[in-house]
Amino acid sequence: MDRNAANRLPGVTARRGFLAWWGRTPLYARIVGAMLLGIAAGFFINHTVPEAEASAVGKYFADIGKLILRLLTMIALPLIFVAIVHVLLKAKVNARSGKRLFSLLLTNTLVAIAIGLLVGNVIAPGRFAALEPASYSLPSLDMWEELKKKIPESFVGSLVPNWETGRQEIIPAIVIALGLGIALRRVREQQTQNGEIGIQSITGFFEALYSALLIALHWIIALIPLAVFGIVTNVVATQGLNPFVSLLGFIAAVLLALFLQACYYLLRVHFQSWVSPMQFLRGGAEALITAFSTASSTATAPLNFTCLRENIGLREESASLGALVGSNFNNDGTALYEAMGPMYIAQALGHPLPLAQQPVIAVMAVLASVGAPGIPEAGLVTMVLVFQAVGLPTEYVAFLLPVDWFLDRCRTMVNLMGDMSVACVLDGKVPGKREASIEAPE
Repeated sequence: MDRNAANRLPGVTARRGFLAWWGRTPLYARIVGAMLLGIAAGFFINHTVPEAEASAVGKYFADIGKLILRLLTMIALPLIFVAIVHVLLKAKVNARSGKRLFSLLLTNTLVAIAIGLLVGNVIAPGRFAALEPASYSLPSLDMWEELKKKIPESFVGSLVPNWETGRQEIIPAIVIALGLGIALRRVREQQTQNGEIGIQSITGFFEALYSALLIALHWIIALIPLAVFGIVTNVVATQGLNPFVSLLGFIAAVLLALFLQACYYLLRVHFQSWVSPMQFLRGGAEALITAFSTASSTATAPLNFTCLRENIGLREESASLGALVGSNFNNDGTALYEAMGPMYIAQALGHPLPLAQQPVIAVMAVLASVGAPGIPEAGLVTMVLVFQAVGLPTEYVAFLLPVDWFLDRCRTMVNLMGDMSVACVLDGKVPGKREASIEAPE
């Protein structure tokens, strides 16, 4: 049976030909194919078009990528806003255990970002890329001035670009989304106690809006291979393959950082729970492999819950908080990647981000990981906003896409390991014994 048959509307026949093949082909395969076609087209332009005209021809191809990424930028902020409110309305966690969960998730995320920045500074893989424009320079960023600008001035204004800079501000939108989501949860609790159901219409509205934005996102993501083709063609036509060789160094740097983050999880499990690191890895192996193959920690959450309960032996409450609730908020691998990606591109442009300005990257990476729950290709969606926050050209997000499909799977495994480690720490140092912070009376 066609696995997509159940999703078709009545009376709508299946697509045939190229569109059907395009829809069936995995996104990573389309991106790799677009990259190879871009390399071939770039070589053709480089060897057949005079050098003086190659840059102009390459610019037309680069504009294809810019236009598609503009669509992604357009939908990113509203989608993140609605996703946060949607997750907060759906999450089933009480205030008592929520505080403990929040502290563990925040610690994991901050450690991930610190590791990402450390590895990015020490290895500096972007220094070998030499991307154009060489004259580009990062804007001067003052942390205090930037934070003052992030305080929301209006509800609607936080969801539209700044007319002076053309940038979308993620911090005000997330602040409002968190406040709105928490307030709506409080209203729902009050109405539930009073037997009222008015909040259901608002919950249904955000559910429908979230689903509609995801459909629109899928349409835009389907065009991403064209953006990769355009950017790769332009880079190869004007600069050859040297910039892409440096991507191997970027892959190595990200994998090293993810490995260090995984080691941190194992140490935390060893010292703060009754689970041994080997038991942790053996019991969660099936979920980790599934996370790598699906590139979705949300889709793997039910299997992760089963592994934590049956293979490792955690209490149901701990497994549920870590695997089912944590998967909506814990994106350590994504936060690490969001910190390293902009650093790499800044280095490749010849203007590495100074240490004094890197806290901006850290703050944006934290917020990007918070705004990524449940969104397909979450790293791609939030990366454009992180690039904007530090003044990087967003078209260079497409430069990372040829390797993103692989790194996405690796960081998804780390996201899942983070969920598992949180569940183990919540379970305590004695099997079957509740943490005092969870079992304490009201």
